[in-house]
This record gives sequence, structure tokens and C-alpha cells, in this order.
Amino acid sequence: MRDRLEEIRADARAAVEAASSVEDLENVRVRLLGRKGAMTAVLKAIGRLSPEERPGMGRLANALKDEIEALVLSRREALKEIQTSARIAGLDPTLPGRRRPLGHRHPITQVMTEICEVFKYMGFSVAQGPEVELDFYNFEALNIPADHPARDMQDTFYVDDAVLLRTHTSPIQVRTMEKRRPPLRVIAPGKVYRCDSDVTHTPMFHQVEGLMVDHDVSFSDLKGILTVFVHRIFDSGTAVRFRPSFFPFTEPSAEVDIQCVMCRGGGCRICSQTGWLEVLGAGMVHPAVFRHVGYDPEEFTGFAFGLGVERIAMLRHGIDDIRLFYENDMRFLRQF
Repeated sequence: MRDRLEEIRADARAAVEAASSVEDLENVRVRLLGRKGAMTAVLKAIGRLSPEERPGMGRLANALKDEIEALVLSRREALKEIQTSARIAGLDPTLPGRRRPLGHRHPITQVMTEICEVFKYMGFSVAQGPEVELDFYNFEALNIPADHPARDMQDTFYVDDAVLLRTHTSPIQVRTMEKRRPPLRVIAPGKVYRCDSDVTHTPMFHQVEGLMVDHDVSFSDLKGILTVFVHRIFDSGTAVRFRPSFFPFTEPSAEVDIQCVMCRGGGCRICSQTGWLEVLGAGMVHPAVFRHVGYDPEEFTGFAFGLGVERIAMLRHGIDDIRLFYENDMRFLRQF
């Protein structure tokens, strides 16, 4: 048996040294130390020796097993170093590194930022408010009674009877008026939620609403500010018109149209051959809204307006499907 152990030692040293890869070395280890390996067979054979021979041969066999394990471990570390050195040797440290592609702001964020900058230029400050809103601020304080169609469940995401996801950013205006006295000049950008989904509507979208309150604020002030806004967002040659409309929280109210940016007023599929596109709603703040926040409508007047950011972005970039903004298709987003 001593001779067999010496044979295994010599075989192990030669095989381990000859292994040229970690995979080859693992095959050698299994052949010598595996469940059916040479050392396993020797250790089993020791049980058939006489009681006097077993202790001595057991010590020799276990010592050889430890020696082989040490040889395998040492060779494995050496092979790993060789492989690492080979990879490093194949590199050219003078080559430039791989640049990570830089991200950029989403097109909706870009347009919203530009819209806010236009109004900041005209003296408006930015106000923020909660997206999960109370019914009072979203409807009641804006002169929208309980039986108004805007409260229908098909339009509004309700949490319960008193809590909902805001359907517009107008509640921010109410909260601002509760905390501050005129003069006020604020815009309220943010996400809003409605139960609606098609090529021009999504359940979540973005609005920027504005409010100006002071002594002797007139509809002429509203027309002037919104005309400046349209000319800065589109171009100074874009015509603007105001059409009478109705909103519960403004009186008088108007829809604001711009000359079609696609056909420049000539009539096309986008503007339904009218030459005009509706871009926002506006009007003078209703006295009932002022009374809800403790303002005297005999002392103060003001106007409010609201626009959809996606609507402006679609017109700016000639996009006909709002869902493209939220599908995360890199081919689309890289264009911005």
C-alpha cells in the first residue's frame, strides 16, 4: 500500500502541474479525490488491513490527501493569475474608455419646464400641492356642486367619498389663496388623473394652471398674458382667439385657440379643416370661489387659466398619439 501511495503522489504532482486551465485542474482533483477517485479507493482499502497496520497507513493516506488538496489549491490560484495576466496583456491602456450614454429630460419635462419659465418671466411664482386631494378643494371650493358631471365616477378616481386623485391642479390655487392675501400671481404645474384613455388622453397627464388676483385685474390682462405665452411657446406669428365658453369656477369663461401650427390656418386633418386648435381654458375667477377662501369679490378680481402639457408638446413636435410619451420606446425618446 505504501507503494500505491507513492504512485498516487507522483501522479498527482505531475497531473496538477500539467493542468493548463481551471477546468483541467478540476478534472484532476475529481480523479484523485472524488467519490470514485484513487485516494478514496485507498482509504476504503485501509479498512481491510490488520489492526496493527491501520493506524500507520491511515496517517500516511490522510497526509497524502491533504498534500494533494494543497497542490490543487496552489495550482488553481496560479492558473487564475495567469488568466488575469493574459486578459490584461490583451488590453491597450491608451485606448479611450467606453462612455456611458448620457440621459436627458423627458420631452414632457422639457415642455413643462419651458412653460413654467415663460410664466416666471412674467412674474408668476410656482406653487405645489398634493396629488391625493380632498373633494372640497378639488370640487366644492371651485364652485362645482355635488350633481355636476365632473364628479361622475367615469371621470374621477375616488379613494372614498371625501378623497380622490386630483382631476386638475386648480386645488393648488385654492390652497394658495387660503394661505395668502392678494396680490397673487402663481402657476400650479403637476400631474392630474382622470378615467380616460385613447390616442389623445391618458389616465395620468400634466397640467399647468395659473392664477392672478389683485385690485382691478381685468379680462384684458388675461388676454395679454396668454397671448405673450402663445407667442413665446410657438412663435410671434401665431394668431390667438378667445371663444366664449363655460367653467363653473370662472365667469366669464373662454376657450383659447391658436392658429393651426400644421397648416398655418389653411385647414387640415389636425384642425378639422377649421384652421384653429384649442390649447387652453381661461376666465375671470367666479365670485363664489373668492367667498370660499375669504376674499371679498367686491374688492378683488382675478383670472385663472389651465393648459395640458401633453397637448402643447404634441403640437410643438407634431405628435399624433399621446401614448408615445409613456411607452418608453428609446427610438422615440432619443429624438428629444
